[in-house]
Amino acid sequence: MRDTALLVVGGDVVTMAPGREVITGATIAVADGRIAAIGTAETMRARFPGAEELHAGGCVVIPGLVNAHQHTTVDPLVRSMIPDDIDAQESIFGWAVPLHGEVTGDDDELSATLTAAECLTRGVTTVLEPGTVAHPRRVARGLSAAGIRGRVGCWGWDVPGAVHALPAAETLARQEETVRSLPAAGPVTGWVTLVGHDLAGDELLTGAAELAERLDTGLTWHISPDARDTESYERRTGTRPVLHFRRLGVLGPRLLLGHAVWLDDAELDAIVETRTAVASCPAAYLRLGQGFTRAGRHAELVRRGGRLALGCDSHNAGDVPDVLRAAWLLAALDRDRGTDRRGPEGTFRPLRADDAFALATIDGARAVGLGDLIGSIEVGKAADLVLLDTRRLSWAPRGDLATHLVWGAAADTVRDVIVDGRIVVRDRRVTTVDVDALREEAESRSAALLRRAQLDVPYRWPSVSAAEYAERPAAAVPL
Repeated sequence: MRDTALLVVGGDVVTMAPGREVITGATIAVADGRIAAIGTAETMRARFPGAEELHAGGCVVIPGLVNAHQHTTVDPLVRSMIPDDIDAQESIFGWAVPLHGEVTGDDDELSATLTAAECLTRGVTTVLEPGTVAHPRRVARGLSAAGIRGRVGCWGWDVPGAVHALPAAETLARQEETVRSLPAAGPVTGWVTLVGHDLAGDELLTGAAELAERLDTGLTWHISPDARDTESYERRTGTRPVLHFRRLGVLGPRLLLGHAVWLDDAELDAIVETRTAVASCPAAYLRLGQGFTRAGRHAELVRRGGRLALGCDSHNAGDVPDVLRAAWLLAALDRDRGTDRRGPEGTFRPLRADDAFALATIDGARAVGLGDLIGSIEVGKAADLVLLDTRRLSWAPRGDLATHLVWGAAADTVRDVIVDGRIVVRDRRVTTVDVDALREEAESRSAALLRRAQLDVPYRWPSVSAAEYAERPAAAVPL
């Protein structure tokens, strides 16, 4: 026990422990960043005299949410600026790649801090960066400044001529340097990250899997958000991407595949059988028109006992790092498609709210290899806690908690957030960074980045000053 022990007093605690108990009127004792005990206020005050108290009366306390695929750089500085009437390829290669080619370390650190702060205000306490990062240590510094839990890697691909591309051996050396340069323990650590798609050769894929095993860390890459990757792999290897990965021996519990939307039966079987995890970002697939309603099989993966986590992608795809919205979308889309997949005996059961909330918490944590640390409120686990204010009108009256948490826009009622025992959001305000200063810096850095990349934002509605508008004959109508 330490002098900085914290008591979270009097909330209704959604544990997400194996019994799925909700402990009403509970007090959570936090010490050394861990959940030390759960019980009555009187008992906890006696055990932890003089502890700081955070009053949770009228609140539902949930485990911190897990965002398993969140780009933290570039996009936060060009939020809602990439046109939404272009396809995903043009969005990536016409906008994202040129912007990444011009980004500075200062840009990356600011972007990461912005992303982390926004995540925290939505109850997201863990972010896994999928690796489109030019300055990983600066990103780690930005995440740490905000106080979020994170996993960070660097940009990795080996296709000649592409920005940041290096030969496989050099790419792997940089991956190892990144992981070793970050603390092996602590809220923000390193992991192996490749861009993926059809931009990695076999030497790089197998080398990355071996490196993750040797460093005892996870690894991730993007694959098959749309049909292009499957077509490319079939031309190059004679088989589909996931089957090629199985042939290389790189599938397995350490690997988190970003997206994996366009899967056939054999690929889905391979993912389930090898315990490979998938990060699903349903908002991004809908926003970019990637065919999730036609091809997506993520809910089926869950029903088959596969490992799935939720993600929010980027600020010009998923647009907001709201994991509960991702849970809402995944469950809603599965319900809507259910009638098309009902068996002859009517045995199909769509994802329910409790299934979706588990993906946002404990099941998502297990999928990314952190289930022993986060994802549930249990003694001994990290104190990553979110307090939802049920005095808000969206909680009146309170329904079934599992249903309300997913269908009831609960992220809008985040009041306080604790990560690793530290209060990082209090009464809806981020305590770790100056949000107003971040906003001002983002404005100036955004404009400078767009100039360097020689990109013009196609604003659809013209802006006119009040003075100009007043000069128009129709601006003043006689009464």
